[in-house]
Amino acid sequence: MTTIALFGAGGNMGTRLTGTLAKHSEYRLLYVEAGEAGQAKLRERGHEPTPRDEALRQADVIILAVPDKLIKTVATDIVPDVKSGAIVICLDPAAPFAKHLPERADISYFITHPAHPPVFNDETDPEERRDFFGSGKAKQSIVSALMQGPEEDYAKGEAIASAMFGPILRSHRVTVEQMVILEPALSETVAATCVTIMREAMDEAIRRGVPPEAARDFLLGHINIPLAIVFNEIEWDFSAGAKKAIEEAKKTIFQPDWKKVFEWENIQESVGKITGEIPS
Repeated sequence: MTTIALFGAGGNMGTRLTGTLAKHSEYRLLYVEAGEAGQAKLRERGHEPTPRDEALRQADVIILAVPDKLIKTVATDIVPDVKSGAIVICLDPAAPFAKHLPERADISYFITHPAHPPVFNDETDPEERRDFFGSGKAKQSIVSALMQGPEEDYAKGEAIASAMFGPILRSHRVTVEQMVILEPALSETVAATCVTIMREAMDEAIRRGVPPEAARDFLLGHINIPLAIVFNEIEWDFSAGAKKAIEEAKKTIFQPDWKKVFEWENIQESVGKITGEIPS
């Protein structure tokens, strides 16, 4: 049996992971929470907090379920006391990419992150279709990286990641550098920004007199078609008029060099803001 120490077990992510990992009998969980409020939440859920030193003495795996801005502080505190051969798991690539994990050659660093349930899926249950984050109902994919450690630790980390974020649609192995291209660059800097602009465009249509419910229904319905076309879900193409509108609108809405957000200096700046090294 693998003993897992979950640091930040009383927080939002920790609460979610205690629920999913507890379903897997191959893992023995130790719940670690520094704050009194978090410890109280654990006890309310029937989990007795384990002291830091005791958890590190026993743990084969340590999961850092703490905010990105605290990873450096927490890792600096606990990594020197992690037992040799253990695996330290981070749930986001920002802090590892920023080199916030202390150097220690005799442990493994495994980074994993959920992709969240996709827009196009085969879920039929209403609750599964409303599981936008991947809370144990809808299938989702994951991306994972073995930052350092023996190759066999990748399989161990992937199994734990699958237990945390399952049910799993697909599991992808990437590097830490590739993971920060996916998040923040692709998913937040680009995708979330474009979606925010769509919402602002809907609000502008409403401001100009379109009834709110009509604007929402029209936009959310029409989003499906371009997504299906662009991501090859259907064998279809935009009309000549739509292609022309897209071509002209890109000149107005986007800067010609917008792909510079994927340049390393820009990704590093974004990561710096996420981890707190650079003021937002």
